[in-house]
Amino acid sequence: MNSEIKAKAIKFGNNIDTDVILPGKYLILVDPYELGKHALESLDADFVNKAKDGVILIGGKNFGCGSSREQAPLALKYSGVKCVIAESFARIFFRNSINIGLPVIECKGISDAVESGDEIDVNFEAGKIENKSNGKKFQVEKLPPFILEIFGDGGLIENLLRRMNKK
Repeated sequence: MNSEIKAKAIKFGNNIDTDVILPGKYLILVDPYELGKHALESLDADFVNKAKDGVILIGGKNFGCGSSREQAPLALKYSGVKCVIAESFARIFFRNSINIGLPVIECKGISDAVESGDEIDVNFEAGKIENKSNGKKFQVEKLPPFILEIFGDGGLIENLLRRMNKK
């Protein structure tokens, strides 16, 4: 995985739950690209068009609350979301995101410092986030190397398969 991501931000508020991220009626879909077509559609009917070239999703507190469905972060990843940065995450959503290879970062104050359309730079190894549009910078906890490795491999299963094949 490239240790840096640069993209425009799309911002949402607090308590974005997994049923809003991907409504339950789409859980019958198995193709991740089909799931991605329905990400956040109830909050923004045009989200998929905005995200298709790659975006960084900015959230408030308790992002990904609700059910533990793995399809929610999967839908975000396959809609074009490169990374989710939020004030705080629901624990299961955070772990599911790592498992499917969607970078997630907790950053206090991010929702007040970013507006939709701002250009955001994220450096995972250095733990730095910069809003290029307004100059605001954040130092966050660096992600451990094993998490970066999971992201680089595209998810936990791919990471385990690669590591098993090295032996």
